[in-house]
Amino acid sequence: MGSSALNQKSNFNARSNSLPSRPHPLIPQIDEHLRRLKSDESAASSSSITGKLSGLRDLYELVHSLLITQKSLAQNYNGNNELLLNGSLKLLDVCGLAKDVLLQAKEDTQQLQSSFRRRRSGDDAVFANEAKAYLASRKKANKLINKSLRDLKISKCVFADVDEPTCSMLRDVEGITFAVFESVFSYITATMPEPKSNNWSLVSKLMHSKRVTCEGRVSGTNEFERVNAMLCGLIGYKSKKCGDMSNENAVIELQKLETSIEDVEDGIECVLRLLIKTRVSILNILSH
Repeated sequence: MGSSALNQKSNFNARSNSLPSRPHPLIPQIDEHLRRLKSDESAASSSSITGKLSGLRDLYELVHSLLITQKSLAQNYNGNNELLLNGSLKLLDVCGLAKDVLLQAKEDTQQLQSSFRRRRSGDDAVFANEAKAYLASRKKANKLINKSLRDLKISKCVFADVDEPTCSMLRDVEGITFAVFESVFSYITATMPEPKSNNWSLVSKLMHSKRVTCEGRVSGTNEFERVNAMLCGLIGYKSKKCGDMSNENAVIELQKLETSIEDVEDGIECVLRLLIKTRVSILNILSH
């Protein structure tokens, strides 16, 4: 009788261990945040980028709350854990790149604002050189971004086994994080001018769908694009009156760009702290 009961208990334990574990109650919330971020197809403006970064911050807060309760990654160790750790390093690299590029962009913008404020009649040649330096810096940043992204080989990792809910969730979070940062880089790498001559007389054609008028009206969905378009338009102006009016409006556009850069910087800084916290949590789980 006792032997039969023992066998029944043993069989019960074997069946229980073979059943999938119940998903953590936070996972549905995480899935909902992932769904929202995946469905966000808004244009790459500062407001949309800061919104995505805010959503990413909320997502990682939930992920951290989940990870501090988990032991399954260590108990079910396999090659996926190495992929997760490598992925977290890539995310930190990408986040660091975004910070560096935005800092350079802000410094370039501040320098150009100073140039506009110092600009006087007859300084067109000097101003053109400073504007050209600004646009060259932006083009250099764009090349750096493209090269770095290729080197990091940002792509979806191929996991050996995604049956474990936490591992599967972390894979999805990694993927959406890369997607958000791709949006950030798309915002930064606004269409750049390709001047056909040294005197910049034809550079106003750089933006097919954007216009800069003497009244200072600038069309465009991206703060970087608007500044690029206005800059190239200003350099092409011959009328002193028109140039003076646009000069004042350009300062306003540059101030708006600087503010938008700072907003995105703040969002990235928050995400960076959470990325570090998440990596530490994963390492702690795997070390126990």
